[in-house]
Amino acid sequence: MRLRRRAEAADDLAQLQLEAARAHHLVEESREILVVLDRDRRVIAASRRARESLEGLADGAPFPEAAAQAGGRTPLEVTYSVDGRQETLVYVSAAGEVAAYEELRAGFTAAVSHELRTPLARLLALLESASLPGADPQVLIADARDEVDRIRELIDDVLFVSELESGRAVVSLGSIRALPVLEAVFAELTPTAERAGIRLKLECAPGFAVPLRQRMLQVIAQNLAVNAIRYAGDGSTFTFTCREDDRAYVIVAEDDGVGVAREDVPRLFERFYRSDRARASRGTGLGLAIVKHIITAAGGTVEARSAPGAGLRIDCRFPRR
Repeated sequence: MRLRRRAEAADDLAQLQLEAARAHHLVEESREILVVLDRDRRVIAASRRARESLEGLADGAPFPEAAAQAGGRTPLEVTYSVDGRQETLVYVSAAGEVAAYEELRAGFTAAVSHELRTPLARLLALLESASLPGADPQVLIADARDEVDRIRELIDDVLFVSELESGRAVVSLGSIRALPVLEAVFAELTPTAERAGIRLKLECAPGFAVPLRQRMLQVIAQNLAVNAIRYAGDGSTFTFTCREDDRAYVIVAEDDGVGVAREDVPRLFERFYRSDRARASRGTGLGLAIVKHIITAAGGTVEARSAPGAGLRIDCRFPRR
């Protein structure tokens, strides 16, 4: 019995230490100006950005109230209790940041609502058509399933964007070998590509590695390939190339299809943006926006180049560290 209690106590201690370490890293690595204070408003912990942004901020020292409010900043405080001890979480936002965030959130919500209306309207029309004389229930059910799949895809993409923007989805934890991940993605997409008349081509050395989690590399490859499958046009070839130079790890996604109008190229990575030709597709308009968000969160850059009839090329670069 004593041995069991000791083992349980050791497990409890290990769990507490793990949770403490996790909490420390959550605060430390936050991209926000984040500070934790004790009852006397002395600093217990702070994010790296807070230490870089607030003059006079130091562990154990009084919270620099003036520095937190300098430049029109707006501190937001949340008080809570830990084991009977009162603590305060202080989030310091830049002037106008809250208003800008609310404007962005409202715009994003409106865009999602707009995008959902189209498949919902089509789904309703299909259901109403089922009661008409001579209606083919099997065809209508198949079409209704397509609309439900489109709604599900949109919701999944919106939730993924939310994870990325809130920081809940960690983009990079070391490096991974790319080839096994990419081979699995291309094997899964090959039947869809063949039905669309698109040839998929993968060029990646076995030793090539990128500073991404496996899931994030999968999402990038899937979205870039699916974009070509949907829009490049019958008879096109999509080539996914991995290489490295002295400064960066490089991924190039290129097709020789119909291309994109020059005025549309700068907007390809905007959320929900689709060119006139792409509006006929069942895509969500979030695929390339997700690609850009992942790459920039990993410290990389992404650039698109295209012209009508010249295909589309997307260059992704991850700097060496």
